[in-house]
Amino acid sequence: MSMTGRLIAVLVISLSVVTSGCGVFIVGGAATAASVAHDRRTAGTILEDQAIELKTYQALRDDSERIADTRINVTSYDRVVLLSGEVPSQAIAEWATNVAKNMDNVIDVHNELAVQAPSSLGSRSNDAWITTRAKSALLQVKIPGFDPTRVKVVTERGTVYLLGLVTQEEGQAATDSVRRVNGVNQVVTLFRYIAATST
Repeated sequence: MSMTGRLIAVLVISLSVVTSGCGVFIVGGAATAASVAHDRRTAGTILEDQAIELKTYQALRDDSERIADTRINVTSYDRVVLLSGEVPSQAIAEWATNVAKNMDNVIDVHNELAVQAPSSLGSRSNDAWITTRAKSALLQVKIPGFDPTRVKVVTERGTVYLLGLVTQEEGQAATDSVRRVNGVNQVVTLFRYIAATST
């Protein structure tokens, strides 16, 4: 089996949504064959990101007392971690951030956890629909060489977070496109920028 084939197999069997006790954890999810083929990250970095998500989830889950009444989304892209969702206190948010920062290979953590009750199923369903429309909007970006699969989209309570390895021009165009999507309250860019000559 090729390196790409092995990578896809590993990612496909990884958990994408896990529930335990009173806490709900969501990790970034498995990559598709198309996204792996076009990703600007190396195969090793893609595997590192998946490991960071799963290990962070496990470390959070191990503290059953703190994770009660939480909903934490863990997303890693190019070793930059986004924590989003809802927690009952600022202390829990800070604890979750420290857990993520202490994971191997993590270079930065963005804490976007809201201190409030977990969002409703209706709110999460709306966020999923916004994510779908945002991804569709990225298909409309007309920049030579731009690949929408290189942009990771995460939506929480109407706020869209964009991650990826992009040029400044690609990042601005992607942001402008997603801002026009119906239902989007705000776009937060967490891109890592590369030189325009990179592929």
